Amino acid sequence: MTPSDERIARALLETRTIALVGASMNPDRASHRVGTYLASVGYRVIPVNTGHVGKTLFGQTVVGRLCDIKEDVQLVDIFRNSDAVVPVVEEALNSLKGLRVIWMQLGIRNAEARRIAEARGLTVFEDRCTATEHGRLLRGAKSA
Repeated sequence: MTPSDERIARALLETRTIALVGASMNPDRASHRVGTYLASVGYRVIPVNTGHVGKTLFGQTVVGRLCDIKEDVQLVDIFRNSDAVVPVVEEALNSLKGLRVIWMQLGIRNAEARRIAEARGLTVFEDRCTATEHGRLLRGAKSA
């Protein structure tokens, strides 16, 4: 099912903090470009990558896992292979306060992860880019 523009815009407008799973320090990688964009429009973007713990990216300290995040996160933005998404969603559901949205980036789909998240009342987007959708729907808008 294709989500409506209104549903996408609402999810982005109601988000203040994003956990970006699979964040890369390499500026040529999509996760780096997307995280940089999201931070530039006012979101707090917490990078998650076990290989870069303690480094700074998007103005935040990189954490190894979602369970290492102690503050409220409204949206988890996933840059992982489709077959690796279920454990990410399960950890997010068990660890993050305030979670409302699971977002799987371009090329990423997982029906089981969608089912698990939706059963807990979360909004789920698959195969979409947060930066592209923000630019398309909320051009010039800063996060809450």
